[in-house]
Amino acid sequence: MKFTRRSLLVAASLAVTLALSPAQAQDKFIVVSSTTSTQDSGLFGHILPIFKAKTGIDVRVVAQGTGQALDTGRRGDADVVFVHDKVAEEKFVADGFSPERREVMYNDFVLIGPKSDPAKVAGSKDIAGSLKKIAEAKAPFASRGDKSGTHAAELRLWRVAAIDLEKDKGTWYRELGQGMGPTLNTAAGMNAYVLADRATWLSFKNRADLTIVVEGDQRLFNQYGIMLVNPAKHAHVKKDLGQTFIDWITSPEGQKAIADYKIGGESLFFPNFRKAGT
Repeated sequence: MKFTRRSLLVAASLAVTLALSPAQAQDKFIVVSSTTSTQDSGLFGHILPIFKAKTGIDVRVVAQGTGQALDTGRRGDADVVFVHDKVAEEKFVADGFSPERREVMYNDFVLIGPKSDPAKVAGSKDIAGSLKKIAEAKAPFASRGDKSGTHAAELRLWRVAAIDLEKDKGTWYRELGQGMGPTLNTAAGMNAYVLADRATWLSFKNRADLTIVVEGDQRLFNQYGIMLVNPAKHAHVKKDLGQTFIDWITSPEGQKAIADYKIGGESLFFPNFRKAGT
């Protein structure tokens, strides 16, 4: 068989392409450090297949408490951070670990408690007053205690209630160092009050004797934000792929995917994209 210069070049080019293709396919993924609530609620299971079908980009989620997720971003072990602690997120940007924060969606926190309601708070819309009654009654309370966004919100609410946990907490207050799902499981086992994000609660099956006892206070608002890890800090960050995910989740298609995720006909998250400062 006679080989021409052109055929040899085409064959060589094809060989290189075939050799590179598997590596390129494997590289078309990003790591997103996010919260246990976005993972445990099933949101990622709903939206990520839609994103991958559109872009071919695989998203690998590291589900942690917000504090840990932000630390993962600071170390450069993630391309994108998707969490829910606005104060901590703004500091992340101010410290140069991300060029920009975008608001993506919101839901709310709810106070869960036993149906027997030993602190007599059921039906209240005053979260601070309810926490004060729980502390006064020394009713069992399960805290995530894991530096998550939910834990940070809980600690802020205790301060609003004028409760000094360092001084006033006792055996009634249990710090677990666990994610939302395990904390709810523990609360169910000990008939304790617990602050939870509504999305995880709606998807939680092992409710035992627990129910929502306090909801509707404006202070229970729960905003989620998303940030690209700054490639100027960590050159290996997949800037283009990460930005593609951020642009998609804040686009009309991504926002619709969030809105469409429901359990029992009830929405778990409500899209509200806006750029910081707008």
